[in-house]
Order: sequence, then C-alpha cells, then structure tokens
Amino acid sequence: MLKAILILAALAAVVFLFFRIAPEKSRLLIEDRAGRFPLVSGYNLNRVEFTFPQDFGAENNLLIIPFLQSQQLEVNTWIPELQQIEAETESFIYYELPTISAQPRFSRTFINEGMRAGIPDATARERTITLYLNKDMFKEAVQIDTEEEIHLLLVGSDGTILWRTRGSYTSEKAAELRAFLQQES
Repeated sequence: MLKAILILAALAAVVFLFFRIAPEKSRLLIEDRAGRFPLVSGYNLNRVEFTFPQDFGAENNLLIIPFLQSQQLEVNTWIPELQQIEAETESFIYYELPTISAQPRFSRTFINEGMRAGIPDATARERTITLYLNKDMFKEAVQIDTEEEIHLLLVGSDGTILWRTRGSYTSEKAAELRAFLQQES
C-alpha cells in the first residue's frame, strides 16, 4: 500500500512539474494595418512569456525567424555581426523567434526543453522565444513567402516593419542593415 502511495505521489509530482514548465500555445492577433508586426506571444528558453511588439527591448528589434531546426546553422551565420551591431548601437537588440506550427502541450514542452538543454548561453536562452501558432496566418501577416530560408525583420518598438532580408549572412546584407540603422539615428 505504501509503495502504491509513493508511486502515485511521484507521478503527481511529475505531472505537476510538466504542467508548470509547459509553454502555453502562442497568441496571434493580426491587425488590418499592412507593414506591422502582429501581436504574438511565446516563451523564451528561460520559461518567461513575451508578447510582441509590447515587450520589444529597443527602438530597433531585429527578429531572426527560422522555421526548421536545420536552419540554426543559417541563424548562426548572423549572430557575430548582430552582437557587434548591438554593442555599437544603443537602440538595437536582436531576438530569435523559431516559428513552429501549433503543437500539443507535451510536444511544446519537449521541443522547448530540448532547445533549452542544447543552448547553454544565457543571452541566447533569454532571446530565443518560440512561437507555436498558425504559421500560414503569421507568414501572411509579415509577408513571408517561403520557409526555405530564415527571415530577418527589423521592427520598430511600435511594431512597424522597417527593413527585411532573408537567408544566411553576407557582408552586403549586413552593410544594408547598418546603413538603415545609421539613417534611423
């Protein structure tokens, strides 16, 4: 009898922990204004909820949007340049928004905890906010036509999409981003 009670207590603790760390499904609210980033929510790898655009951390927020796990290599080509721009530009911050179709709670937890375990860097964990939503609606709202490449959107603190590119880092794309940021300041 005691053994059964201990097993049930352990199982209850696991279920409680699971529901405590499981990220909620992302919210997606699309306004009718073209050229604006929709209201979206997601959880970072530290299990903190963010709602954008209200939680953007700067005047200029660069969003790296990958759709596939294999695109992480493409994302990584941009990180050194974005870190440099951030160090030089007070009004600039970057985020990674892995964008995944809506998933059941168990799948969301498994994916987020897997990413959390694979990313030891504190800043990367803080700035990686996974979106679990209707990808087609999201892509239409931000005018993304393919998931074959990563997309980068520079978004103002008010949600206005200011600049965009896609694909791996090139010095030409970085120069274009830097020129745009200089023009803005």
